[in-house]
Amino acid sequence: MRASLLAAVLLTGCATSQVFVPPDQAATLQRTFAGEERFLRIAFHATPFFGDSTRKLLSPLAPGELRLLTNPDGSPISPGPSERVLAPGTPVRVLKLEFPTAYVMSERVLFTPRSLAWVYLDVAGTPRQSPPFVLVLRPGLKDENEVKTEIDRYLSRESPKAILESFSEPVRAAVLEKRAVVDMSADALEMAWGYPERKKFELDGATKVETWFYADGKKLAVLRDGKVAELK
Repeated sequence: MRASLLAAVLLTGCATSQVFVPPDQAATLQRTFAGEERFLRIAFHATPFFGDSTRKLLSPLAPGELRLLTNPDGSPISPGPSERVLAPGTPVRVLKLEFPTAYVMSERVLFTPRSLAWVYLDVAGTPRQSPPFVLVLRPGLKDENEVKTEIDRYLSRESPKAILESFSEPVRAAVLEKRAVVDMSADALEMAWGYPERKKFELDGATKVETWFYADGKKLAVLRDGKVAELK
């Protein structure tokens, strides 16, 4: 563990920003999102924030599948164990959107994904003095439209609770535990497991077959005509 930690620290020690949004657009986005009321679009794991005890992480993936920090061999570094699952439709308030400027990165704890954009959230139902939750945005964001699209993928303006409640009881229970089950719909699978790394589309006669890949292909779901038929 100490060797992995040291390697990760060395790798992040000379971090450069992985976000390329022009400063004027970044400033506009920060003003736009500050204070916005949103809802979680999918189920999230709430975990520790790597080496930073002043924050919590909202992760769409299981801690062992998240690739915000990696070891030299490419294996993902877990931020810490899942402490609970936050349900789709949970109300949140955007505290701030923070871009990784040189100054910001120098202020962030070293052993964190400090070269990416962070969305700080106040999650409904958490104690007043609790650390803020952070949603870490993907690398490579280039302009305000990409940032807005990325945030909208995870934080909805409208509550998805009606969609969640339309599922059968076994499917709804699975979503609330971030589990996938056979016969759940594509919408339910997305709410439970989050967004796949890639999808493959095929036809089996008149049947549309989709394969959703997660965790570098180590986990996948096969859907036939929009419903989960197989899990691996």
